[in-house]
Amino acid sequence: MRIDVPAVIEPAEELGAVHFVGIGGAGLSAIARIMLQRGISVSGSDAQDSPTLRALEAEGAVVHVGQAAQNLGDAQTVVASTAVREDNPEIVEARARGLRLYPRSAGLQSVMLGRDVVAVAGTHGKTTTTSMLTTALVRAGVDPSYAIGAPVAALGSNAHAGEGRWFVAEADESDGAFLVYRPYGAVVTNVDADHLDVWGTPEAYEAAFGEFVDRIQPEGFLVLCADDPGAAALASRAQRRGLRVVRTGLSEDVDLRGVDLLTSGGATSFTVVRGDDELGRVMLQVPGQHYVVDALGALAAALECGTSFADAAEGLSAYSGASRRMELIDEADGVRVYDSYAHHPVEIAGDLQAARALAGRGRVLVAFQPHLVSRTRIFGTAMGRALGAADEVVVTDIYLAREDPDPEVTGALIRDAVGLPPEVVHAGDPLETLDTQLASLARRGDLVLLLGAGDITTVAPRLVARLEERTRTR
Repeated sequence: MRIDVPAVIEPAEELGAVHFVGIGGAGLSAIARIMLQRGISVSGSDAQDSPTLRALEAEGAVVHVGQAAQNLGDAQTVVASTAVREDNPEIVEARARGLRLYPRSAGLQSVMLGRDVVAVAGTHGKTTTTSMLTTALVRAGVDPSYAIGAPVAALGSNAHAGEGRWFVAEADESDGAFLVYRPYGAVVTNVDADHLDVWGTPEAYEAAFGEFVDRIQPEGFLVLCADDPGAAALASRAQRRGLRVVRTGLSEDVDLRGVDLLTSGGATSFTVVRGDDELGRVMLQVPGQHYVVDALGALAAALECGTSFADAAEGLSAYSGASRRMELIDEADGVRVYDSYAHHPVEIAGDLQAARALAGRGRVLVAFQPHLVSRTRIFGTAMGRALGAADEVVVTDIYLAREDPDPEVTGALIRDAVGLPPEVVHAGDPLETLDTQLASLARRGDLVLLLGAGDITTVAPRLVARLEERTRTR
């Protein structure tokens, strides 16, 4: 559902009691947490119960499982997720009562007013880069506010209402939300066409990032990954506006470069070079080259915010990952189970590269849940090719989210492009039996990776339980 952004967005403290439709999601829960910490009355609902709802309730929110008109109570403002449909009873009630109705982007902007915002955008790596930047600023002692698209272990949350100057925000392009903000500084990790159900064409998607750069305040800065052609192309536009531009990456012609990468087990280290100066070495608790690239963007932005290299590097070393970003769930019967939000071919390839390094001599088994019919239609073949880096692949039914099914677009489109022998590729499997299937396939020493932006994450604890049961019955 699309809700128009109002011409004037009021500060959060002037919104009265605020009700969130879809409060259990990563985006709305972050905004709700910040409002709660500022003493604002918060209520919300979600279709299903979850640990997030229980945590928000403990923090002072009134939460409801299921959605009904009476849930709005005495709310004066309603903030809604983009996944909510027009006929949602709470949306219908909000319109009938003439309440202030904000999309997620306006809700986030309302809590950012009065702070200097650093917005992190890009097709991939937003959550990781936002998390890394925030941990660096926290280590520097500047008490930033932040809103991140997933819980972060090193921070203990996905959001915080800090007292300092800076507000670090994950800026989502999927529904155009990042075009609502007016950041002081920004990071663009990459520009790789996605969400074409919203933007229509790759050209329109890329143009939106140009508009995002135009919204950065004139005295501000832009950090971009020069290794990515789409992000690198934004440099000239930013320079014409007089912004300070910092190009990061692993290639030679950049302002802040990572060299001498070393991956050992679940950790990665690298040396940072600026011009002819070697600033020092950074140790990360996460594996993979793509995390180094994200860390360089976070480091550059932290330096622009005034932190020292030593503080920023120490903050980055404390980062141990975000929820559903190559997250180790558990190990049972010699099998490690990882969970990841990756749902785009580039993200899949990056996570499989990391999984291969982690697996060592063990096999990599992947279960992938496609997200959205439209994305599968466009990228299904590329998804299958990326999944071919695994030893065995299971493709589940498509997670429809806000779309209707299309009999012409199924997991078979991905399966047929994987390129593995037919006996090690499975397609169209329901989540209800996936834990049993994976447990039967996995051997000691294997790494199982659950991939997808839908509800495949619910399989991980069940799979671990199956593996533990296997040890008891052996």
